[in-house]
Amino acid sequence: MTFKRSDGRKENELRPIEIKRDFLKHPEGSVLIEMGETKVICTASVEEEVPKWMQKSGTPGGWVTAEYGMLPRATSTRNSRAKNLESGRTMEIQRLIGRSLRAAVDLKDLGKRTIWLDCDVIQADGGTRTAAISGAFAALVEALKKLKKKGLLKRWPIKEFVAAVSVGVVDGKMLLDLNYEEDSRAEVDMNIVMTGKGEFVELQATAERGTWDTQKLNQLIGLGSRGIHEILKIQKRIVGSL
Repeated sequence: MTFKRSDGRKENELRPIEIKRDFLKHPEGSVLIEMGETKVICTASVEEEVPKWMQKSGTPGGWVTAEYGMLPRATSTRNSRAKNLESGRTMEIQRLIGRSLRAAVDLKDLGKRTIWLDCDVIQADGGTRTAAISGAFAALVEALKKLKKKGLLKRWPIKEFVAAVSVGVVDGKMLLDLNYEEDSRAEVDMNIVMTGKGEFVELQATAERGTWDTQKLNQLIGLGSRGIHEILKIQKRIVGSL
């Protein structure tokens, strides 16, 4: 019997991806990223100061940090806005986004400023954290381009493109870019964050049922790497060369 994904994709196929620049009027950088039915607004805001811990320590350069949230009706049932903001899952995801984007930036070249990346999920259908990372990178570049245009950057701080994708095992099949229906019944679930050089920023992997071996791990990483390569091409088409 031929394996069929719920949305008709091939096992190694990404969902349709669209990144819309300048989605909002006020932020220095903003995009709407759509990966299938998952939609995330990512904004980059420039604050001309660094966190207090950096001020006290005298750490040179600036900082990049993130906040993540999900609108109450981003899913099929309403989630409390306050509970969502306070949840451990939310904290874990926004730390992941912050770590991922800092890997793209030479913080010393940022100057004494903070870039806030706000990722708000307006519709969720799996892969919200990976979509947020890929979209936040585009918003970050847009904000930094505006700083450069104003002559506020001595050197261009972006070192690398960064993108992310999910992979998993569903019904014994290795799948790229899981939607919610697939993610909810995955035997193995992994999120991969990589740079444009093909180097890893983060791997988050969990066996939801049973265990898995090194061979399967390597196969999933290979599948995810190919997917990220495709996402990077889309990012480069949207934001241009660095």
